[in-house]
Amino acid sequence: MSGTPIDMREREDLCDLLAELGPDAPTLCEGWNTIDLAAHLVLREHFARGTDERMAAEKSKGLPALVDRLRGGAPLVPWRLPGLRTAMNGVEYFIHHEDVRRANGLDRRTDRPDLEALAWRATGFLGRRAARRIRPHGLELRPPEGGPRHFGPAGGAVLQGEPTELLLYLSGRRDGARVQLGGDAEAAAALRGAGTGL
Repeated sequence: MSGTPIDMREREDLCDLLAELGPDAPTLCEGWNTIDLAAHLVLREHFARGTDERMAAEKSKGLPALVDRLRGGAPLVPWRLPGLRTAMNGVEYFIHHEDVRRANGLDRRTDRPDLEALAWRATGFLGRRAARRIRPHGLELRPPEGGPRHFGPAGGAVLQGEPTELLLYLSGRRDGARVQLGGDAEAAAALRGAGTGL
């Protein structure tokens, strides 16, 4: 495994895939193709509000220019601070890399224990958020290895899958995530109908 930080590996791999697929390939982000996603990532890192005008201005530069800006790395502060670098950029770039991969028929990556660990940490925040949205029901996240995570009352919805799959589901990529949803039927229906996303 490379000593390169997760966020930089995911960024580079996503940039390679964007360059390979071109500007019009689909993503799991509803209504966005690859150039929309690249423009979003550039705007995000420069704290620019993603208005329609700014998105259009970034997109007018073309995908190769956007990919070049992304390859240049995040601005120095705060995206390069060690805690934020992994927690925010690592998660963001993993999710968006999967948005492009899965919308274009690429297989799930299974050889990345570092991504599973990162995803499991991120499910703490997103699991709490999802549980608030399905009150009075609780939520249990159940990975194949290790203990489950519980949010709210017991006996609620049970979401099972690899941590990366749980993260994708909880971040709004329901159609792209490989999970099993069970537990209490009413709680599971509430989770299915609850808004999720970052």
